[in-house]
Amino acid sequence: MPSSTRTVFSLIIINKAGGLIYQREYQAGLRSLSTNDYLVLAGTFHGPPPALTSPGGSAPVGFSYPNPGVPASGLEHLETEKFRLTCFQTLTGTKFLLFTDPMTGNVDTIMNKIYELYADYVMKNPFYQLEMPVRCEAFDRHLGAWLRGRT
Repeated sequence: MPSSTRTVFSLIIINKAGGLIYQREYQAGLRSLSTNDYLVLAGTFHGPPPALTSPGGSAPVGFSYPNPGVPASGLEHLETEKFRLTCFQTLTGTKFLLFTDPMTGNVDTIMNKIYELYADYVMKNPFYQLEMPVRCEAFDRHLGAWLRGRT
Protein backbone atom coordinates (compact mmCIF):
# COMPACT_ATOMS: atom_id res chain seq x y z
CA MET A 1 0.00 0.00 0.00
CA PRO A 2 1.53 3.37 -0.95
CA SER A 3 2.32 5.70 1.94
CA SER A 4 0.05 8.42 0.52
CA THR A 5 -2.94 6.23 1.34
CA ARG A 6 -1.91 6.15 5.00
CA THR A 7 -1.49 9.85 5.60
CA VAL A 8 -2.69 11.53 8.78
CA PHE A 9 -2.87 15.27 8.15
CA SER A 10 -3.95 16.72 11.48
CA LEU A 11 -5.40 16.00 14.94
CA ILE A 12 -7.65 18.30 16.96
CA ILE A 13 -8.89 17.60 20.50
CA ILE A 14 -11.88 19.49 21.89
CA ASN A 15 -12.85 19.43 25.58
CA LYS A 16 -16.40 18.81 26.76
CA ALA A 17 -17.06 22.55 26.98
CA GLY A 18 -16.18 22.98 23.30
CA GLY A 19 -12.74 24.49 23.83
CA LEU A 20 -9.79 23.65 21.62
CA ILE A 21 -7.23 21.91 23.86
CA TYR A 22 -4.90 20.34 21.28
CA GLN A 23 -4.05 20.81 17.62
CA ARG A 24 -1.16 19.42 15.59
CA GLU A 25 -0.45 19.07 11.88
CA TYR A 26 1.50 16.00 10.82
CA GLN A 27 1.61 16.32 7.03
CA ALA A 28 1.24 19.04 4.46
CA GLY A 29 -1.73 18.64 2.18
CA LEU A 30 -4.53 20.67 3.68
CA ARG A 31 -4.82 24.42 3.60
CA SER A 32 -3.29 26.02 6.68
CA LEU A 33 -5.78 27.39 9.18
CA SER A 34 -5.33 30.25 11.61
CA THR A 35 -5.80 29.80 15.34
CA ASN A 36 -9.16 31.52 15.02
CA ASP A 37 -10.18 29.03 12.30
CA TYR A 38 -9.36 26.14 14.63
CA LEU A 39 -11.42 27.74 17.40
CA VAL A 40 -14.39 28.12 15.03
CA LEU A 41 -14.00 24.49 13.94
CA ALA A 42 -13.91 23.35 17.56
CA GLY A 43 -17.05 25.35 18.35
CA THR A 44 -18.80 23.91 15.29
CA PHE A 45 -18.21 20.36 16.45
CA HIS A 46 -19.13 21.10 20.04
CA GLY A 47 -22.83 21.79 19.49
CA PRO A 48 -25.48 21.96 22.19
CA PRO A 49 -25.95 19.13 24.69
CA PRO A 50 -28.82 16.72 24.07
CA ALA A 51 -32.07 17.52 25.88
CA LEU A 52 -33.47 15.01 28.32
CA THR A 53 -37.17 14.35 28.41
CA SER A 54 -39.31 13.59 31.41
CA PRO A 55 -40.29 9.93 32.05
CA GLY A 56 -43.57 10.46 30.14
CA GLY A 57 -41.58 11.61 27.10
CA SER A 58 -42.90 15.17 27.22
CA ALA A 59 -41.00 18.45 27.36
CA PRO A 60 -37.26 18.58 28.12
CA VAL A 61 -36.46 18.64 31.82
CA GLY A 62 -32.81 19.63 31.54
CA PHE A 63 -29.55 19.02 29.81
CA SER A 64 -26.86 16.45 30.31
CA TYR A 65 -23.55 16.22 28.53
CA PRO A 66 -22.63 13.51 27.92
CA ASN A 67 -25.63 11.33 28.66
CA PRO A 68 -24.38 7.78 29.38
CA GLY A 69 -27.86 6.30 28.80
CA VAL A 70 -28.11 7.63 25.24
CA PRO A 71 -25.83 6.48 22.41
CA ALA A 72 -23.52 9.15 21.05
CA SER A 73 -24.94 10.98 18.09
CA GLY A 74 -23.71 13.58 15.70
CA LEU A 75 -21.19 13.70 12.92
CA GLU A 76 -18.81 10.76 12.90
CA HIS A 77 -17.29 11.01 9.39
CA LEU A 78 -17.02 13.68 6.73
CA GLU A 79 -15.36 12.78 3.47
CA THR A 80 -14.31 14.93 0.52
CA GLU A 81 -12.02 14.19 -2.40
CA LYS A 82 -9.16 15.88 -0.49
CA PHE A 83 -9.56 14.59 3.08
CA ARG A 84 -11.61 12.51 5.48
CA LEU A 85 -12.58 13.89 8.89
CA THR A 86 -13.31 11.35 11.60
CA CYS A 87 -14.80 12.40 14.93
CA PHE A 88 -14.47 10.21 18.02
CA GLN A 89 -16.26 11.27 21.21
CA THR A 90 -15.25 9.77 24.55
CA LEU A 91 -17.70 9.01 27.36
CA THR A 92 -16.46 12.13 29.15
CA GLY A 93 -17.37 14.37 26.20
CA THR A 94 -13.88 14.97 24.84
CA LYS A 95 -13.84 14.89 21.02
CA PHE A 96 -10.98 13.84 18.80
CA LEU A 97 -11.07 15.12 15.21
CA LEU A 98 -8.70 13.31 12.88
CA PHE A 99 -8.01 14.55 9.35
CA THR A 100 -6.67 11.85 7.03
CA ASP A 101 -6.29 11.10 3.36
CA PRO A 102 -9.63 9.74 2.05
CA MET A 103 -7.92 6.47 1.11
CA THR A 104 -6.52 5.87 4.60
CA GLY A 105 -7.58 2.48 5.91
CA ASN A 106 -8.12 1.36 9.50
CA VAL A 107 -9.00 4.84 10.76
CA ASP A 108 -10.67 3.28 13.81
CA THR A 109 -7.37 1.59 14.70
CA ILE A 110 -5.53 4.90 14.34
CA MET A 111 -8.12 6.68 16.50
CA ASN A 112 -7.93 3.95 19.17
CA LYS A 113 -4.14 4.27 19.32
CA ILE A 114 -4.36 8.07 19.59
CA TYR A 115 -6.86 7.71 22.43
CA GLU A 116 -4.60 5.14 24.13
CA LEU A 117 -1.62 7.51 23.93
CA TYR A 118 -3.80 10.37 25.21
CA ALA A 119 -4.91 8.27 28.19
CA ASP A 120 -1.34 7.13 28.94
CA TYR A 121 0.53 10.41 28.54
CA VAL A 122 -2.04 13.14 29.19
CA MET A 123 -4.66 11.77 31.56
CA LYS A 124 -2.11 9.94 33.73
CA ASN A 125 0.10 13.03 33.92
CA PRO A 126 -0.22 14.39 37.49
CA PHE A 127 0.47 17.93 36.25
CA TYR A 128 -2.29 17.99 33.62
CA GLN A 129 -5.40 19.92 34.63
CA LEU A 130 -8.64 18.56 33.20
CA GLU A 131 -10.24 20.54 30.37
CA MET A 132 -7.10 22.69 29.95
CA PRO A 133 -4.87 22.82 26.85
CA VAL A 134 -2.70 19.73 26.40
CA ARG A 135 0.94 20.65 26.84
CA CYS A 136 2.53 17.27 27.28
CA GLU A 137 5.83 16.70 25.51
CA ALA A 138 5.68 12.91 26.03
CA PHE A 139 2.28 12.75 24.26
CA ASP A 140 3.56 14.84 21.33
CA ARG A 141 6.72 12.77 21.04
CA HIS A 142 5.06 9.34 21.24
CA LEU A 143 2.17 10.25 18.97
CA GLY A 144 4.47 11.79 16.37
CA ALA A 145 6.78 8.77 16.46
CA TRP A 146 3.88 6.33 16.15
CA LEU A 147 2.37 8.23 13.20
CA ARG A 148 5.75 8.48 11.44
CA GLY A 149 6.31 4.76 11.97
CA ARG A 150 3.07 3.94 10.15
CA THR A 151 4.19 5.39 6.80
